[in-house]
Amino acid sequence: MKEILLFVEPTEASARAAQYAVWLAAQTGASLTAVYVVDTKTLDDLLRARIFVRMEEMDYERDLEEDGRRYLNHVRDLAEAKGVRIATALEKGGVHRIVVQKAKDIKADMVVIGEREAKRSRRDCYYDEGERILCEARCPVLVVKGAEEIKALYDSI
Repeated sequence: MKEILLFVEPTEASARAAQYAVWLAAQTGASLTAVYVVDTKTLDDLLRARIFVRMEEMDYERDLEEDGRRYLNHVRDLAEAKGVRIATALEKGGVHRIVVQKAKDIKADMVVIGEREAKRSRRDCYYDEGERILCEARCPVLVVKGAEEIKALYDSI
């Protein structure tokens, strides 16, 4: 394994996935890339539906970018604390498309994502970006589960 792509989201599950990705990179010597995507596609849809006006969209997008930087910095801190090389990327667009393309661009051997929440309907599955990454990625996708086990692995480095 040479390249691991971590999909970063604003969830506890994603934070656990980050710890696991750092552990996996440390064990294999792989390079780790973390990507956070500002979902501008949804923002554009909200603008077109007149739920947002342009100024609200711009403010919200800026807030999402700041959140993304904060989450990526946290992941960088996790990796650097364990001596793991990491690259980070803050992207904009349709989330699953960007992640799948990023995996292709860096020739990822694996995409790591956090545990998915239980879905109440098929519609929820369709709109869950992690589910869409699972379906469209052309490399293995690892869904990380098990908070206590992950913490123990991360702490063992």
